[in-house]
Amino acid sequence: MFNFKILFRTFLFLSFIIPCTALSQSLSKVHFSTLYGLRTDSLTLSDSTGLSIKREKPVLSFRLDEKMMSSGEAELTLTADGYLLQFGNSVRLKVNQPSDDPRGWQCDVEFENISADTVTISNVLPFGSDSASVSISGMGPDNPVRAWLSRPGYSPVRVILPDNAWELGYSSFDVQNGISVCAVSRRMATAGGIERRYETLLPPKAKVSYRIYAGIFRGDWQNGLKLIFRDRFLYDINEFDNTFYQRPDLAWIRKSYLIVLQTAWDREFFDRSAGIYTFSDLLRKGIDQFGHIDAYGIWPTWPRLGLDHRNQWDLYRDLPGGIRQLRIFGGLARQNNTRLFISCNPWDAGARPEGHIKEMAGLIEEAEADGVFLDTGGGLSRRLQSVADSVRGGVIMYSEGMPVPADMPGIISGRVHNDIFLSPELNLNKLIKPDFSIFRVCDVGEDILHREIAISFFNGYGTELNLFRPGGRDENYQKDLDFLAATTFILRQNNDAFLDKDWTPLIGTQADRIYVNRWRAGEKTIFTVLNMRPEGFEGKLFRIEGNIARHYVSLWNHENIIPVTEGGTTWLTASAEGWPASASGTRGEGSVDCIAEFPLLLGSKLKGDSLILRSAGDNRVLVWKGNPSNSTVLREFRFERDTIISLRQLFGYYQGKIVVQLLNGKNLLDENIHYLSGGRPWMVSTVERTVRASGIAPDMVLIPGTEFTYELSADEDIIPYPGLNGLTVSVDSFLIDKYPVTNARYYEFLQNTGYRPVDTTGYLRHWKYDIYPQGQENYPVVYLSLEDMKAYARWAGKRLPTEAEWQLAAQGTDGRKWPWGNEFHGTMCNNAFGKPTPVDAFSKGMSPYEVVDLVGNVWQMTNDMYFNGSNYFMIIRGGSFYNPEAGRMYIKGGPQPLDKTQIMLMVSQGFDRSATVGFRCVKDIESSHFRGKR
Repeated sequence: MFNFKILFRTFLFLSFIIPCTALSQSLSKVHFSTLYGLRTDSLTLSDSTGLSIKREKPVLSFRLDEKMMSSGEAELTLTADGYLLQFGNSVRLKVNQPSDDPRGWQCDVEFENISADTVTISNVLPFGSDSASVSISGMGPDNPVRAWLSRPGYSPVRVILPDNAWELGYSSFDVQNGISVCAVSRRMATAGGIERRYETLLPPKAKVSYRIYAGIFRGDWQNGLKLIFRDRFLYDINEFDNTFYQRPDLAWIRKSYLIVLQTAWDREFFDRSAGIYTFSDLLRKGIDQFGHIDAYGIWPTWPRLGLDHRNQWDLYRDLPGGIRQLRIFGGLARQNNTRLFISCNPWDAGARPEGHIKEMAGLIEEAEADGVFLDTGGGLSRRLQSVADSVRGGVIMYSEGMPVPADMPGIISGRVHNDIFLSPELNLNKLIKPDFSIFRVCDVGEDILHREIAISFFNGYGTELNLFRPGGRDENYQKDLDFLAATTFILRQNNDAFLDKDWTPLIGTQADRIYVNRWRAGEKTIFTVLNMRPEGFEGKLFRIEGNIARHYVSLWNHENIIPVTEGGTTWLTASAEGWPASASGTRGEGSVDCIAEFPLLLGSKLKGDSLILRSAGDNRVLVWKGNPSNSTVLREFRFERDTIISLRQLFGYYQGKIVVQLLNGKNLLDENIHYLSGGRPWMVSTVERTVRASGIAPDMVLIPGTEFTYELSADEDIIPYPGLNGLTVSVDSFLIDKYPVTNARYYEFLQNTGYRPVDTTGYLRHWKYDIYPQGQENYPVVYLSLEDMKAYARWAGKRLPTEAEWQLAAQGTDGRKWPWGNEFHGTMCNNAFGKPTPVDAFSKGMSPYEVVDLVGNVWQMTNDMYFNGSNYFMIIRGGSFYNPEAGRMYIKGGPQPLDKTQIMLMVSQGFDRSATVGFRCVKDIESSHFRGKR
């Protein structure tokens, strides 16, 4: 025993190679202090840079029975090959000198029970844990999953570890200059002790040894986890053989997120009373709800095995229709994007000790199976995969649980086992191998599934609906299926992101117990959000870098998210539902959100009911009538140029959300959200250009093109008008009729064409015997529908003016209130005379361009038709001779100033014909022929 009164240091030389993505430097030395037990206070990098640890740390801490112990608080003895530390009369800890390892520094430690009682060793944490460090250790009541990740500033969160690593201890802490240390302890061997999931029981004289691995990293604390778990595979293997992961024929499983396992005695597979298979109905339901089921497995074995001499393969052969029927099912499944799985129970050797592997290969070949559910761990997987490959390509081995890191090279898919009832929030197996396909087993009939589906989605992996139990297929199950359909839809559309090998778990959040994982694919970033706060959440959640070239969308709610900037920090907001407090701690808790950061690719705009889209190149554009889902109406487009789509033609008179998505293959690239709102009108008319005139007809005048601004107002607002204020428009030069169309001109049209409308109600009601009243040849023609007016215009080689064209012709560019000026003069127009007047009766009331009879005689129809989701209406201008005076509820008649506009609600041709509405026409021109003309 040494009595240490002076401080001395022992230098431990390390050989640790840091991946180039982490640090160009490596860790060269760690300095131990032995003044108080065994601690560390500094380190040296490979470039001789010395770094002091802000606060001395123990070399390790551990739990002895129910008490935490620290190497910095033990009696220390220096030995030839290391150190001996004694903790009272209970445990002696031997710390060996570190050994060389190409993957980094490692140090073996051994605990020995020196007492007369059995002791328990657990939570062996390299460098201990404090409020500033990140750590993983076991805590809480006895439970299959009680590993917790602790982070500064947040409450601990449960994590899933590999099945051979539940006892591990992990810690990381900041040193200085942006460099941090990360370390993990792994249980290596036990002598005379009893190994349990999280602890080791040591009777007297029994021993347990651990190996501690350490490394350095730069940046966020998650980079330490990535180094230990993803890059070093928890030190289970030296190198990872990616052969199976790189095979194209096996790649389909990485795009899969829904597996259904069903027993042969399930009525939804085979209806015994009817003697028929119902498998096709199950596929159809899967298509309706999920788009498709990725894989379907049929299980005819346990718990029927052992009843007689038949083994598992016999039971497959004895299914109704035998193997031939299975092969038919496989073909039917693949036609509907579903793969057929069989099962393999390697433990089935009691009935007949036959060559199980050979028989499995035979069944795969005969049934043309696409996958095998392995009712065993991952240790046999590589051999079984090779056997499957010998008879059929693309066959997936799907293990009963999660293979440990050493077995992962031999199998590419596995499960979060149903032994775990309440899944921890974070699954670190996804960090170890992000392209390993994980499925959470959800036992239908055991309980509701909501929480487990939410956590699977948060961790970016799929779900297995296990239908082995009877019952449970009630209204709550249907709710779970709806929830699962929504999560599966997003997982599939963002499969590229959920395979991100550099994804980041648990980024910093503004609130506790609401977790965010970050995933990237190209220019897209996905944030999955898991809320475990029963009160729900609404508000600022996590920081982002403000970028005007990006926009943000909640893919869960399909709502635009506007970043919030406060004090120079930009935040994204999130929304997550709460639940009754009684549901906390049950499978009823948990809610999700999913936020996407997209580049500005689509840039779609909604103008009225017209959707304006940029060129999509080789990509697909999906337009959804509401939130995207497998049951939502959609239309798909491919176009290489900017285009305009009429939503009314696509979806009729729909009002509500329109979601536009840009996809490359099946991967989402961008999403825009628009709203077709009822009430606000949008223009539905188009301008049908005429043959361009090269000269000015005697009955027309030239209106030079220009850009101008004008103001409008309306007298009533029960039906909203289109935009009225500060309208700036650009109008090309055009010709306009000097006068409104007269009875005589319309009669000429009829004589030349024989035109007769389909609906004659009210048509030319003021005429008798198909001719206008004597002496009214020069009066404006009225009692016409829009269709009648357009028929005349087409015959004349003209069209109706837009409201902007009418405005320019009447007002010019000086903003005058009346065609003749700013003051009203009753002698300049029909001043509510109660009857029409000839169109040339008030030539002094002409506009700056010498257009006559613009106000007071009859309302003049324009080309502009609007729709507001319920009503169609036209824009009419100028007022008329009729001015009802009985009440304020009437449309105001008489001459109307040029800043007044009026809508005319449309019903039918007959209903719309009026004694007070006429029209005039315009004609497009060849501008080059009119330069300098007025």
